[in-house]
Amino acid sequence: MNRDLGKTLPVSSQVAGWYDDPEDPTQQRYWDGNAWTDQRRPQEGPPPFQGQFGQPKTQDFPKYGQAAEHGQVYGGGSAQSPGQSPSQFGQQAPQQGGYPAYPQSSQGFGYQAQGSGTTPDGQMLSGWWRRVFARIIDSILAWFIALPLTGYFYYQSSKVMNAWVEDVLDAARAGSSTPVSVPPEVFKWAIPASLLGALVMFVYEYLFLVAKGRTPGKMATGIAVRLRDAPGKPPRGAAAKRSALLLVLTMAGSIPVVGLFASLALLLNYLWPLWDDKKQALHDKIAATNVVRV
Repeated sequence: MNRDLGKTLPVSSQVAGWYDDPEDPTQQRYWDGNAWTDQRRPQEGPPPFQGQFGQPKTQDFPKYGQAAEHGQVYGGGSAQSPGQSPSQFGQQAPQQGGYPAYPQSSQGFGYQAQGSGTTPDGQMLSGWWRRVFARIIDSILAWFIALPLTGYFYYQSSKVMNAWVEDVLDAARAGSSTPVSVPPEVFKWAIPASLLGALVMFVYEYLFLVAKGRTPGKMATGIAVRLRDAPGKPPRGAAAKRSALLLVLTMAGSIPVVGLFASLALLLNYLWPLWDDKKQALHDKIAATNVVRV
C-alpha cells in the first residue's frame, strides 16, 4: 500500500468514511470510497492507528483491550484465539483485506462517532440552509428553462389579472362596497403555467441526480444526494421517487382549495430536516436518501 498521497491508493474496495490522515496522525480525513477528499477533522479520541492507511503501526505497548505477546490483555481479561473476533473495549474486527470495520454506536473508540450529523458510513450531512440556497438556485434556473413553454400562459394570465386590478380600483373610486371576485379566466392560464413549470423542475432534478448526483444549485453549495446506506449517485428509482413527491405537491398546489393543503404539505416537507434525527425531508424518507456535504 502506498504512503504517498499523490499516488492512487489500491483501496477501492474500502467503504467511504473517516480514517486517519496519512499526512497528519492528529487528524482524520474523509475517504469517499475511491480517493481522499479535502475534508479533515481532529481525532475524536486517541488515534487508533498511527501507521499507513488501513494498517496499524507496531507499538511497544498494547492498547487497552489488545492482546500482548504472552497472552495477557492490557486492562484485564485474556487474549483471544486467532479465530475469534476481538470484543474488548475499543477494538473492532478487521474486514477482509485488513481494513478496520466501523464500530457500532455503543462500542468504544473508533473512526466515527455515529450520530445525526452523518450517514451510517460517516459522511457529513448537509445543513438546512445549504439545502435552502440550493433549492432557490435550482428553482430560478428551472424557471428560465421552462419559460419558452410557460411564457405565453404567464402573459395571458397577467393580462387578465391587470384587468381585474383595474376593475377593483374603479369600484373603490366609485365607492362601491360590492367585492370584485377574481375572474375564473385567471386560473385558466395560471394552472397550465404552474403544471408545466413543475414538470420541467421534475425532469431537471431527475436528470441531474441520475447523471451527477447533484443539481447545479447543489454544486454551487457543495452538497449532493446519495442513498442513506450507500455512497455514490442515487439510482434512478430513488431519484424518481424523490422528485415525484415534489412534483405532486407542486401540481396540487395549483388547484383551488386543495392547493392550500398541498402548499402546507410542501412547506412541511422542506422544514422537516430541521427536527428530523437523520436530517431527511419527507421526499428523502420516501427515497431513502440523504443530502450530504461533498
